[in-house]
Amino acid sequence: MARRHYLVSYDVSDDKRRNQVFKTLHAFGDHAQYSVFFCELNEKELVELRTRLRSAIHQKEDQVLIVDLGVSTSPLEEGIEVLGRGYQPSTRVVVV
Repeated sequence: MARRHYLVSYDVSDDKRRNQVFKTLHAFGDHAQYSVFFCELNEKELVELRTRLRSAIHQKEDQVLIVDLGVSTSPLEEGIEVLGRGYQPSTRVVVV
């Protein structure tokens, strides 16, 4: 399964739901800005993320945007234009 880069942004009005969305996204990706995450996912992980987010939000009040940024074989940093303070990706460690 090929891995792809995704930008995920959310607008959630309720504190409890917003915290749940944040925790869910934090488990899948890197926190970039307030309600923005960069995730590197395969198809199965994307399905799991969508499922968790759908159960965390209110369908008529909240919004989550998932933007496909392409294959993960090219570094994400090469495709991001930054104005101001530079983007510093966090180092993710896999614990088995």
